[in-house]
Amino acid sequence: MSKVGVPKEILDNEYRVALTLAGVNALLAEGNTVYVEKNAGAGSGITDEEYKAAGAKILPDAAAVFQEADVIFKVKEPQATEVPMLRKGQILYTYLHLAAHPKLAMDLAKTGATCVAYETVQLPNGALPLLTPMSEIAGRLATQIGANYLERPMGGRGILLGGVPGVEPGEVIIIGGGVVGTNSAKIALGLGARVTIFDLSLDRLRYLDDVFGGQVRTVFSIGKYLEEILPSADLVIGAVLIPGKQAPRIVTRDMIKNMKKGAVVVDVSVDQGGCIETIKSTTHSAPTYEVDGVLHYGVANIPGAVPWTSTRALTNATLQYGLKLAKSGYKACLEDAALMKGVNIHGGEIVHPGVLEAVGTPAAV
Repeated sequence: MSKVGVPKEILDNEYRVALTLAGVNALLAEGNTVYVEKNAGAGSGITDEEYKAAGAKILPDAAAVFQEADVIFKVKEPQATEVPMLRKGQILYTYLHLAAHPKLAMDLAKTGATCVAYETVQLPNGALPLLTPMSEIAGRLATQIGANYLERPMGGRGILLGGVPGVEPGEVIIIGGGVVGTNSAKIALGLGARVTIFDLSLDRLRYLDDVFGGQVRTVFSIGKYLEEILPSADLVIGAVLIPGKQAPRIVTRDMIKNMKKGAVVVDVSVDQGGCIETIKSTTHSAPTYEVDGVLHYGVANIPGAVPWTSTRALTNATLQYGLKLAKSGYKACLEDAALMKGVNIHGGEIVHPGVLEAVGTPAAV
C-alpha cells in the first residue's frame, strides 16, 4: 500500500492528467491513499469535486503532493521546478524521454528517486504498451496538423491534401511504419492524399501493404530513395522510434533545401531528439518555425492538445503497472520484466542502456 500523488502538469499547454476517476477507485480498492493537486484534472474534464467524491484527497500545490506521496504519477517529464521536489526512495512514473534530455537524466539520478518511464516499458514481443496509445493519437494528429499548416494563411503551400475532382491530391511521406506511421497513414488516406511509407523492416512493409490493401506506397530503406522522393512531398511526417534511444537523423538539411517552399514537416519523434536534422522542440504556444522555406512543427507533447481523449487512453494502459508500483514499489519491477525495462534511473544511477548511451557518462552520476 502506498501514498500515490498526482501533480498538475505544468509543461506548456499540457492538459492531460495522470489518473482518471476509475484509476482513483482502483488504487483505493487496494488500500492506497491518493493525493491530487488542485485543478490537476481540469484540462481533461475531471473536477476536484469529482476526485473528492471518488475518494482522493485534494492538496493545494505540487510541493504538498510530492511531500506526501511515495509514488508520483505524472504524464510528462519533471520540469525544472519539480525535480528538486523528488527524494530518495520515491518512485516517479511518467513519460521521460531521457535520451533527448541528458541533463535531466543526470539531475534525476541525483535525487535518488526511482524513475520509471512509460515509453520504455516493453513486452517480450517488443511491444510498448504504455507508449502505444499516445503514438496512436500523435500519429493521427500529425496528419491533421500537417493538413492544417498546409493552408496558405498558416504558412503552407495552400494545398488541400485530398485534392478535388480534376485537381491532384497532396503527397504525404511518412518515415517509419510503426504505430505513429500507421496511424498517420490512416488519416492521410482518409483525407484522400497520396501516401508513401518508408521503413527498414520488410516484414512491416508487407504488413502495411496488406492492411492498406495496396493503397499506400511502401518503400524499403531510406537514404537515396528518400532523397529522391522527398522533393515531391507536401507533408513529411517523422515517425522513427528506437525504444529508449535518441532517434537517428534520417532527413538531412540538404534534403530539406530540396523540398518545395511551403511544404510542412511534422516530426513526432522530436521527443526522442527528432529524425529530421532541422527539427527542434517547440511548444503548443509557438509550434512552428521555418527553415529553407519549409514549415517545421516540433511540438513534443502533441497528444496534450486533445486531453479528454489522451488522458483516458493513457491511463487505460498505465494503470495496471501503476497498481503494481503502488502495491510493491521497486520490488514490482523486479517481479515484472516489462516493468523493469521501464526503469531508467534507480539508486542514484542511470540504468537504461539507451539513456546511458545518449548521456555518455558512467552509470553513477
